[in-house]
Amino acid sequence: MKWARFVALMGVSAVCTLLLAGCGSKASESKPMAEVKSEADQMDVSQLRSMALAYKDAIMAKQKDVEKIAAQLKEIPLKDILGEESKKLKGEVDKLQESVKALSERFKVYAAKLKEKKGDLSGLEL
Repeated sequence: MKWARFVALMGVSAVCTLLLAGCGSKASESKPMAEVKSEADQMDVSQLRSMALAYKDAIMAKQKDVEKIAAQLKEIPLKDILGEESKKLKGEVDKLQESVKALSERFKVYAAKLKEKKGDLSGLEL
């Protein structure tokens, strides 16, 4: 039973790592806000929409990961809720939530600039 949980946990960790690496091409949570704002100022409507969609996709993917880990946490018996496995999963959720927050801040910059330039905001709801 513990072995199965360990394998499942490692699988989720691997998926999260791949998602983090995959998001780096367009939507970057580590890009400085000043750079994001500067880039947004220089973009046209189609570029702004493309970037906003990339950030939205990255945010949605990370939110799905949070939900998966939360489901795993619910499966942990009450007597083990303060154990190492639970702490590790909670740590992963915290990291993912911080990542979502950072991505959301950058998404808002592109979406606001797109709105300012009267671009199409459909499909950009979070």
